[in-house]
Parts: sequence; structure tokens; C-alpha cells
Amino acid sequence: MTTAAEQATAPTVVNGRVIALAHHAARALLEGVLDRHGATFHHSVTLRVVDVAGGSIARDELVRDVIGSLKVEESVVRGVVEELTTAQLLEAEQTEVSRLRLTDAGRELYERTTAETAEITTRLYADIPAGDLAVAGRVLALVTQRANAEPAATRGV
Repeated sequence: MTTAAEQATAPTVVNGRVIALAHHAARALLEGVLDRHGATFHHSVTLRVVDVAGGSIARDELVRDVIGSLKVEESVVRGVVEELTTAQLLEAEQTEVSRLRLTDAGRELYERTTAETAEITTRLYADIPAGDLAVAGRVLALVTQRANAEPAATRGV
């Protein structure tokens, strides 16, 4: 619940700092869930990509997608994929070794952490009017699109 003092100092515009504060506050909650299950934020993002792809995805496509989501170096993502494979949360497809699939343990971890974070998300977004959420979604999608369109040199990539 927001206090009167917090409402009085609440920003009236969206900017990078406001977005970052919201992101980091919510991410800290997510990482608390992930920590309890021995997983990291990078693990969660990677498992999500595989799940959204139907539980199986080409290794190179997985790496590209996670790089695009996390804005990290390829070597970092390949390291995360290796960690997940070593932990037997991902495995190579038997018929096509260039594809990775969720193992039963990987699917269970992803589903459990997703369910736990969904409960938190429900509390965080409770009582926010649907119209406000729709506007915020459109604004953030546009900011993301514009940031992704910036030259790689500007991003330091």
C-alpha cells in the first residue's frame, strides 16, 4: 500500500530512473524466488525462451534470443546454457543434437518459479486500472523498440 508521503513524492512522468527503480524492485523479488530454487535471473530468462518455443529450440536461436533479451555477450549466454545443461535442466535432443529441450527437472523448475512469481506479480499490479497498464505497456514497448534500434556503438556492444 502506498503512503500519503510516497504519493506526494511520486514522479509525475516516466523516465529512465522511474523505469529502473520499478525494474530493480520487481527483479529483487524475482531473484528471491529464484535463489530459493538455486537458479539465477539468467537461468530463468533462458528457461523461459525454451518454454515459449514449445520446450525445444535450436541452440544458436536460444543464444540469440537470450542475448537480445539480456543485452549480454554471447559467451555469457553460452555459459548459462552450459550451466543449465550440466545441471540437467536442459539437454540435447536425441534426434537433433543442435537443439536443446527442457528436461522434466527444467520444466518443473520453470513452472514452479513462474507460479511463485505470478503470485507476486498479481499483488504488485493489483488495483492498477487496466487502461493505465495498457498505456504503460505501450510506452515501455516503444521505449524498448527505440533503445534496440540505437546503433550498437551507442550501447557499447
